[in-house]
Amino acid sequence: MQSLVCHLDMDAFFVSVEELFDPSLRGKPVVVGGKRDQRGVVAAASYAARKFGVHSAMPLRTAALLCPQAVFVEGHTDRYREYSKKVYGVLQRFSPLVEMASIDEAYLDLSGTERLFGPPLRVAHLLHEAVRAETSLRCSLGLSSSRLVAKVSSDQAKPNGVLYVVPGCEAAFLAPLAIRKIPGVGKKTEESLQKIGIRYVGDLARLDERFLADRFGKWGLALAGKARGQDAGGWFDSPIGENDDPKSISHENTFPDDIADRERLETALLRLSEMVAKRLREHHLYSRTIQLKLRYEDFSTITRASSLDHATQLDREIAGAIIKLFRQAWDGKTPIRLLGVHAGSLRTVEGQMSLLDEPQTERLRQAFRSVDHIRGRFGEASISLAKTLGSGIREKVHENPFDLPGESAREKGKRSE
Repeated sequence: MQSLVCHLDMDAFFVSVEELFDPSLRGKPVVVGGKRDQRGVVAAASYAARKFGVHSAMPLRTAALLCPQAVFVEGHTDRYREYSKKVYGVLQRFSPLVEMASIDEAYLDLSGTERLFGPPLRVAHLLHEAVRAETSLRCSLGLSSSRLVAKVSSDQAKPNGVLYVVPGCEAAFLAPLAIRKIPGVGKKTEESLQKIGIRYVGDLARLDERFLADRFGKWGLALAGKARGQDAGGWFDSPIGENDDPKSISHENTFPDDIADRERLETALLRLSEMVAKRLREHHLYSRTIQLKLRYEDFSTITRASSLDHATQLDREIAGAIIKLFRQAWDGKTPIRLLGVHAGSLRTVEGQMSLLDEPQTERLRQAFRSVDHIRGRFGEASISLAKTLGSGIREKVHENPFDLPGESAREKGKRSE
């Protein structure tokens, strides 16, 4: 049976959702992510704003300089999550194998669905129209025999298009594209490849695999496969729907102004710890390693990590570890630009704990689950620790939400038993 993979990418997703709630934004240069004078980054830009060079991950202040007439919107994470779930609901009608790669993109395995929906282009157009009818949003679809080519083809189909790369034509389709179009090829890899005369995917495909392996190691072999349109490691190591657990969970906050107030900084860390713990619980995961990220006004950055005696998903245990790291790392006077809380060494079981502590810990878990439920119904700002209410820190719209639709870690654990 011929493999058929579809990659769906919502067009300017955050902006498009904002336009549904405020039609006056349509056709205007819109920037989602924060205010024009804030230090944050652009989460999304409308196509009108992109004409001025504005793009995602750009500093908001730079976007304001490039496009002074743009409308800046802080964003509504709950709305984006709601519409992401609507999209997921549509995708499930076409395939049981769906993987949400992020809040606004997904992979579907459509192999063997021809009897239900017809040939590839027909199913693509049916899916395209179903998303539009259900959400009033536009998307772009790429279809191919591999995940890699499907992702590249959806990008080439933007905006609001459908592109099917016929089996056997993958390498020819990729050959004229810039090497940066290959997922996983970042700026540094691009520069390294350009130094040896590789600018297009076709240039890469003509190189001997042994040369690439000697030059770039295992990544070189993966690049050789990618140039031919294969799902060759890095991003595409597992079948669709079988690897949606996070490897780590983190939240960061960049302050509007550099601050050196200990109480404000520790309050920020408490709030970030809350956010990380909530995401752990949503994924039914526990963390054993807690890491602090601290960036000073001169952009110098330090990280400090601590291994707990047991894995946890509780706010107070994560906050306790992170505050201790902070007090050891900070000199108490140098202004700080950014703080981050990172949870690693994730697992699906808590690990060994004292029998005396367990009843109290279970009560805390139940209490936090109730808090999570309230936040889920009424928004992140609906309930918080008294000390963190005034922190001003909220989930950033460009951060993947903690409850993307799909199988949870617990459900997958049950399935594998």
